[in-house]
Amino acid sequence: MEVLCKRRIELSSHESLFDYEAALDACARGDRQALERLYAQESPRLLGVAQRLVRDSALAQDIVHDAFIKVWTGAASFDKTRGSARGWIFSITRHLALNAIRNNAREVQSDDEDEHGEAQATLEGWNETVDSFDWRVNPGRIEFCLEQLEPVRRNCVFHAYVDGYSHQEIAQKIGAPLGTVKAWIKRSLNALRECIG
Repeated sequence: MEVLCKRRIELSSHESLFDYEAALDACARGDRQALERLYAQESPRLLGVAQRLVRDSALAQDIVHDAFIKVWTGAASFDKTRGSARGWIFSITRHLALNAIRNNAREVQSDDEDEHGEAQATLEGWNETVDSFDWRVNPGRIEFCLEQLEPVRRNCVFHAYVDGYSHQEIAQKIGAPLGTVKAWIKRSLNALRECIG
């Protein structure tokens, strides 16, 4: 019990040493290292908050990813007269999680077979889509592995990790259902991991 109390005191003193307002100010000025420090400081706790709300670890990870994109793009709009910087970051995550819950409640739940059928039909319809990324620039194993992905799936991965789009933005950009985009990205990353590894 004494060790647990000591650990809590260490954690709370570490949190009080971190200057959240300064990190947000630096993010507003375009300092990516400030965002990285902020991510390292808060992402585990934000992930815990999101997981408690949505009860899905993959969705919670997406929410935290989207929350940090919003923190990065909206850092200049933080107003310290309306609350703490840390509270602002947590409220962004909480709002995204609640929106995900509402959106998921509206979606018609289908079994895996129907979802796979819809994704496959959509993919087949887009196979003629022109590849919008010159992904052959970097030679090596990654080139071979990326080449194994269908263009629409490869483009989703690039939109998410090169352009920094949220899954929702990608879905809107290519006109695909959000669930399909998430599934494509997840499966594509797994395929890349297996191919490269």
